[in-house]
Amino acid sequence: MTKEIDILEKTKLPFSELGVSSGSEIEELFRKLLQKAEGEAKSISTEEQLEELRIRWLGRKRGVLTLVTENWLVPAPPPSKPWVGTYLNWFKEQLANLVGYREHAIRTLAEQEVREAHVVDLTLPGNIPSHGARHLITQTMEEICDIFLRLGFSVVEGPEIETAYYNFEALNMPAHHPARDMWDTLYLNLPGGAEPLLLRTHTSPMQIRVMEKQKPPVRVVVPGKVYRHDNPDASHSFMFHQIEGLAVDRDITFGDLKGVLDHFLREFFGPQTRTRFVPSYFPFTEPSADVHGSCHVCGSAGCRVCKFTGWIELVGCGMVDPNVYGFVGYDAQELSGFAFGMGVDRFAMLKYGIDDIQLFFQNDVRFLMQFRR
Repeated sequence: MTKEIDILEKTKLPFSELGVSSGSEIEELFRKLLQKAEGEAKSISTEEQLEELRIRWLGRKRGVLTLVTENWLVPAPPPSKPWVGTYLNWFKEQLANLVGYREHAIRTLAEQEVREAHVVDLTLPGNIPSHGARHLITQTMEEICDIFLRLGFSVVEGPEIETAYYNFEALNMPAHHPARDMWDTLYLNLPGGAEPLLLRTHTSPMQIRVMEKQKPPVRVVVPGKVYRHDNPDASHSFMFHQIEGLAVDRDITFGDLKGVLDHFLREFFGPQTRTRFVPSYFPFTEPSADVHGSCHVCGSAGCRVCKFTGWIELVGCGMVDPNVYGFVGYDAQELSGFAFGMGVDRFAMLKYGIDDIQLFFQNDVRFLMQFRR
């Protein structure tokens, strides 16, 4: 008695040796092949096993479907070829459905196992959410303002979009004044011939706005963003932060200015800080000075931060130029005052040892979290 050949072995035989001729006999061959594939698929439980099944039955090189095409369809005689082609397409479709079904079943099972492994235990304490924190620039700005608040100053804010009048002219810089070249200004081109506007280059315009609305005595600090046409690098940015200070009253002297700034710098950088005033120029103050502080990094011994001089330039200041009072209706014969300005970003960099201003604006949480309070 001849042993029956396994259905998978028959895929290696040419059509002429299968001993079939009718459509029903050909259909029976393909149904047995499908039953074989379904039997193998039942034991599949991993994606790796599924991939092996797919290659075994649908692989282009030596897959069962390829063998059937080469050994059964290609050499089949013309009367039988339509039947073989029809059931071959049906068989291919069933195999694809079988593999897709098993793939879905495996992934569903894997997802279920993940869910079961992560079942929430309602008896455990909940996760404590992490809280946000104020940006280092905001912290520095608030620290500076708090020092001046304790000295009797008030904090005011103003618009970041200014007119040329407030940004320049009322600060003793009329049109074509050479001092305007000190600021690389960003202008806003508005349609309709409206008054030219610009992004303020300093917070000093608030000197004029405050004095227009308030009679002496005036003691204010003005924190805020300012803008200049600078190329970003480690020490420059087209947007940064300043704090402007103004005090106007009777009998205010340059000595008052020195006392206020000396006290401020000692409060901010520490009681060991020493100051010196160096003559300078600003169009809206006369006389003007730059305030240098002793290097808090090296103790004035000389280092890279202070460029080996022992001193760091920190504040620009001076007595308010009498011409400025003329724009706000103050009597320059009766009143005197001082103004000063400082870069908040620079103060933060110096105090916390940061060497690149761009780090403030890149939103790198790893950097920002170092200064969380």
